[in-house]
Amino acid sequence: WDAYTLNDLCIVERGSSPRPIKNFITEEGGVNWVKIGDTSKDGKYVTSTRQRITKEGAEKSRYVNVGDFILTNSMSYGRPYIMAIDGCIHDGWFVLRLNGDIDVEYFFYLLSSPFVQNQFKQLAAGSVVKNISGDLVKKTKIPLPIKERQIEIRKKIVKIEEQTEEGYRLQTLKIENLLALKSSILKQELQSNAAA
Repeated sequence: WDAYTLNDLCIVERGSSPRPIKNFITEEGGVNWVKIGDTSKDGKYVTSTRQRITKEGAEKSRYVNVGDFILTNSMSYGRPYIMAIDGCIHDGWFVLRLNGDIDVEYFFYLLSSPFVQNQFKQLAAGSVVKNISGDLVKKTKIPLPIKERQIEIRKKIVKIEEQTEEGYRLQTLKIENLLALKSSILKQELQSNAAA
């Protein structure tokens, strides 16, 4: 596989916030305002936001489109998400705009991999609040096969994820059944004991 830097593969831009942000939050209309709380630790997509900002606020922020990647850059730095909605990001995010030679979901798995995450950890700076700068993120080394191979790898990973989810579902069902059986046995024994 050819090796690239993140900067070779996409445009990396830092989010920005209008100040003071409270002056730009709106209840009516406006633009989606993506915050860390709008994501889940194991999530893949950003599908909704709790807050919106005015159009004036959006002009002072970084606009992101469906299909763009966003990447946390402080605290829980290095977590990637795929935008499933349009919106704006503040300075706690980077946006990564991919070129057409990259399968979006493959890239998500690649960015989530220990290979890339360990690089982010090495790049993180700061003693109390860990964060990564845009210049350092751009230097992250990325091995990239041709797009057809990316899709093959992505399909294998998705299949394993589906099997894992089914395994969790079956295990949860088994545990629920065992707990119900335990409760039933206990109830039956108590009723038998009371009748005697």
